[in-house]
Amino acid sequence: MHLSDKYPFLIKYFESGIKNPEKSIAHSILFYGNDINAQYKLAIYISRLLNCKQDKNFDCNCLNCNWINNGEHPAVLTISRKDNKPDDDESKTVISLKQAAKIKQSLLNSSDFHRVFIFCDRDDDNNILGLNRLNFQEETANALLKTIEEPPKNTTFFFLTRDKNDLISTIISRSQCFFVPSYENEIIDWTPIKDIFENYFEFERKDVFNVACSLNNLSKNSIETLEQIQSYILSLMKSNYNNKPFLVKLLHDIEAVEYTKKQIISKVTPLNAFENLCIDIIK
Repeated sequence: MHLSDKYPFLIKYFESGIKNPEKSIAHSILFYGNDINAQYKLAIYISRLLNCKQDKNFDCNCLNCNWINNGEHPAVLTISRKDNKPDDDESKTVISLKQAAKIKQSLLNSSDFHRVFIFCDRDDDNNILGLNRLNFQEETANALLKTIEEPPKNTTFFFLTRDKNDLISTIISRSQCFFVPSYENEIIDWTPIKDIFENYFEFERKDVFNVACSLNNLSKNSIETLEQIQSYILSLMKSNYNNKPFLVKLLHDIEAVEYTKKQIISKVTPLNAFENLCIDIIK
């Protein structure tokens, strides 16, 4: 599925911000959610928009776009415990202080390109993984704070993580944060919850506890029910991608479902978790 079909709100937001000369995007962007690979693809696409010299469309094959797609652009760099290490850097499990110093040194020189640094992790099979406080430690993050807060012109940082609280608070506070929903479960059938949950956004506050109770009684597998809810909300996003206010609400609700999963995994009783979810998303 095309990125613009999966994430119409995010794509439209960044495209309009980059293409409109009166608008701009943040110089530090934090993506969070379970699908790190999708976050990386979004960061790459935004890097292309920032450096494209032609019409900035998704299929552009100008030199800059081709370089970025092939991972060969000199100004669009992946920063991980395996990528873009200085020659004398012997660290193997972390983004190191030497990498931070190399980034800061590189930014002392001017560039004709829009420089992009995509911070993530990578495993031994070269799969993209999320940042956390083990692979992106506080000492290294702190070494970059001033650069992130006041970067040179035409410089953008991306930070990819499952949970934004896996990063130190000073990185979060200096970044514009976007939840990136996971589409790994997009084929899940949501019809089991249809009679209970369809058009939930039209419910009233007095319905909260009855809806929560019905969801709780639907199945012994609460996570499965939550994934069905998530699949339903994703279907709404696909059919309402031009309705920006509604998309903002749906993105919030997807995030609320993800948080409810964590509550249940953390041993919060399913009924209480469903009640918390309904209180959050039924206005």
